[in-house]
Amino acid sequence: MKIALNGASGFVGTALQKTFKDSVILDRHDDESQLLAKLEGVDVVINLAGAPIIKRWSEAYKRTLVNSRINTTHKLITAINQSNVSHLVSTSAIGIYPNNISCDESCEAFQDDFLAKLTQAWEREALRCNKETTLLRFGVVLGKEGGALAQMLTPFKLGLGGTIADGSMMLSWIHIKDLVRIYEFIIAQKLTGVYNATAPHPVSNRLFTKTLGGALKRPTVLPVPKFVLRLMYSEGASVLTDSKEVYPKSLQEAGFDFNYPEIQTALDDLLT
Repeated sequence: MKIALNGASGFVGTALQKTFKDSVILDRHDDESQLLAKLEGVDVVINLAGAPIIKRWSEAYKRTLVNSRINTTHKLITAINQSNVSHLVSTSAIGIYPNNISCDESCEAFQDDFLAKLTQAWEREALRCNKETTLLRFGVVLGKEGGALAQMLTPFKLGLGGTIADGSMMLSWIHIKDLVRIYEFIIAQKLTGVYNATAPHPVSNRLFTKTLGGALKRPTVLPVPKFVLRLMYSEGASVLTDSKEVYPKSLQEAGFDFNYPEIQTALDDLLT
């Protein structure tokens, strides 16, 4: 089976390249004819396109977030629809779900903010695909080489880690190794539809902070007020302060077993 990766240079894409070693690498600068040439003989396309979400959201950067997801995916789908590709696995995000509500894939309510609307538009573009299509909604991906955890390690190691506000918001997360296994599972089983790429046990920010501090043997006594994050990231602070309690019901019903279902075992693996 021949696999193509779109957005392969990012944190998740780099991890997938180690598993899908002979994958075809697509580039966001490829035009339609270049994409069609690269898709010759490809069976599955994994779409990971998108600028990093944990940044300060100026109006200019919000346009970058839109263009890197919507426009890039639109161009990709146009090419896929003219190719012999049989399966698209496209990235989405749990930011689509409402705050403070327990959700699995059956949840029909969506958050009413920039990130959720961007995610809905991103999914609509992917669903233009005339091939078998899977939407994989990421939780917070934890890994040593990138993502949120890598950004947290320095302040925590310095003893400056702490809860966000009162720490009550829920965090839905996934170990990078399980995320890669989810891709393998979806492709092998030819699963289509919407799947939440989150571990089965979301945790409060308070518990995550305590567990991370314990794993690093560092104190976690300095809470970070939400307004400080707002000053740093503007509207983008919502990625860190929103409360998302999301469950991977569809993956588990399909038979997927998580190697890292609990935050303690996940952090122990990543930090040892």
